[in-house]
Amino acid sequence: MFLRYLKKIFFSSPVDDTAPCLYFTPEWSKFLLDTVFFYRNLSPDDRSLFERRVLLFLETTSIESGQVTVTDEDRLLVASSAIIPVWSFPDWHYINLKAVYLLPGAFNDTFETGQADSRITGMVGTGPMVGKMALSKPDLHLGFKNHLDKQNVGIHEFVHLIDMMDGECEGYPERLREFKYSIPWFDLVEKKTHEILKGKSNIRDYGAYNNAEFLSVTSEYFFERPAMLKKKHPELYAALTELYQQDVADIKTDIKIRKKDPCPCGSGKRYKRCCLINTA
Repeated sequence: MFLRYLKKIFFSSPVDDTAPCLYFTPEWSKFLLDTVFFYRNLSPDDRSLFERRVLLFLETTSIESGQVTVTDEDRLLVASSAIIPVWSFPDWHYINLKAVYLLPGAFNDTFETGQADSRITGMVGTGPMVGKMALSKPDLHLGFKNHLDKQNVGIHEFVHLIDMMDGECEGYPERLREFKYSIPWFDLVEKKTHEILKGKSNIRDYGAYNNAEFLSVTSEYFFERPAMLKKKHPELYAALTELYQQDVADIKTDIKIRKKDPCPCGSGKRYKRCCLINTA
């Protein structure tokens, strides 16, 4: 019965979700440059690598919907959400994901939108939904449109998938870092959770729900506001840097930009006539 219900929710009223082309178009590059903060702050060579990894993800994972049109922009944001957390692991593949389903808004436990209890913006599947992810399309886009709010539902759900690669979703991704390093991590989680519960933290309250949510919530913070996290929670920032093998707060300092290069802020101006002025 439940499987039939899922089929109705996801595949009733089919809409155009034509598969994307298998090469990276200039329009796609511009979209990522304008929309994905992480991509924009990569070097030109790393942007090309990011694009190749996007294509690989799209070739191996279907992105579908029975209720909204799936666009190339949707696919690019889903793929970006998948790649950003595992950027430093070039051989990473989400073997526990086959399909991502987009819904027209927040949903409830039975994937209905527009209801009083439709408050879920993302979910990774278990049971009948194993190997699947559901995302609210508007919230997927909002996560990249506003990169200052420490929230990105796409990254949040893919961190859950990373955590689940060892068979459990317990808040420590063993596939990224050996379990022998988990004790200091969980000690830190306990400390930071107490701070959240006492109202003495700027980490989102949902991070105190359990260890798995703490990992996903703080990972959103790590990738969206790394400099702020490093300043306010240096111990947590250091732990996540070790976990993801990324020092994202210093990513800009690793890029040597020439004065005549396009400004990495995405303004379309040359660097010398844009952000270089503010750093002089």
